[in-house]
Amino acid sequence: MEHLFNEYAMSIDTYIMVKLKEKTAQLADSLAKKNRAPISLSMGAPTANPPQALIEKLKEFLTEDNIHTYSVTRGEAYFRQAVAQRMLTRFGVKVDADKEVFSLLGSKDGLANLIRFLINPKSNEEEKEIIMVPDPGYASYGQMIQIAGGKAYSIPLTKENNYQPNMEETYNQMIKDGYDASKLKAVIINYPNNPLGVSATKEYVQTVVDFCKKHNILLIADAAYCDLYFYEEDKPFSVLELKGAKDIAVEMFSLSKPYAITGWRLGWICGNSDVISRFAKAKSTIDNGIFKALQKACAYIMNSPEGDDYILERNAGYRRKQAIMIKGLRELGWEIDDADIPHTTFYLWLPIPRNYNSSFKFCEDMLEKSGIVVVPGDAFGKYGQGYFRISYVCSDEKLQEVIDRMKADGFRY
Repeated sequence: MEHLFNEYAMSIDTYIMVKLKEKTAQLADSLAKKNRAPISLSMGAPTANPPQALIEKLKEFLTEDNIHTYSVTRGEAYFRQAVAQRMLTRFGVKVDADKEVFSLLGSKDGLANLIRFLINPKSNEEEKEIIMVPDPGYASYGQMIQIAGGKAYSIPLTKENNYQPNMEETYNQMIKDGYDASKLKAVIINYPNNPLGVSATKEYVQTVVDFCKKHNILLIADAAYCDLYFYEEDKPFSVLELKGAKDIAVEMFSLSKPYAITGWRLGWICGNSDVISRFAKAKSTIDNGIFKALQKACAYIMNSPEGDDYILERNAGYRRKQAIMIKGLRELGWEIDDADIPHTTFYLWLPIPRNYNSSFKFCEDMLEKSGIVVVPGDAFGKYGQGYFRISYVCSDEKLQEVIDRMKADGFRY
């Protein structure tokens, strides 16, 4: 029955993280028999328990009258008001809870649907509308654009441009590559960045805002990792803090990473009121909102002392985990300069060993020989070839075991 699906759905391959899970499951028994039971450093999914206060609030709200009935797609008023308060307290940004905030089933839901609402699907490559995406970048960006019938154009993030590329140069290169500039609809930025772990300066992101205003296109800021930082001076900012940003920008937030609730699926989009209004109308045809008990519990935690303390505690833990990995990788020959170590997210982006010329082959060997699951860099874009990503979210003991296995099994830089 596959012939019934449209060409965009048929063009999509399985998401890389699903592929890795499937491959790991196939090998799990044989790996366990040789004392190499899989250790996953692939998905960006915290393994710690959520804040206890959040769990207790959820239990409390589960018994309220009418809590199990339909919500509203926009999000309950108490959730949107909590978002507005969080944006003000955390970033100093004022947003209208009624006009500039909308609930999401996680930021991935928001990104996928906004892209689909923006793109007019075309079959002819020359006619496809364009969204610029970071490269390396979140693997789903390109697939979301592809399945919407559009074209993803790479914004190269390299050490040479300090992972902050000149957008006018990228725009001019797009034209040189034969693309019609009038087809450009939006730019996606992601700082702190997945998979690189790097951040950007306010001064740089202001140039991106100015670029989007100049060309009258939408700026979509993916802020999923904005609360994962190691030092106060590296605390990430909101794009909506910048001059003129609300004229052309929306920002996606996720509660998954800071509170370790990836399975709950809750986040929000905020920013330009015209975009939020149009997004709301289209989204109302898709779902009936998010379970109200989740909204109410998260409305509490995001503005609570317990929630803030939890974030600081978990960030200290990630800093410690990063140090374990850096020390071990240096012992294995990786030349990691202190200046290149990211102070945000829970990712490390590293070159593959010198005796490999394929990111995929290195990651495949790590899994099949040592049971270590890491992600090949080219899964995140063409500029990712020659690299791999580590997500250090498991226990300290397992991270040390990863280093020990690599030493025992001959994986060195």
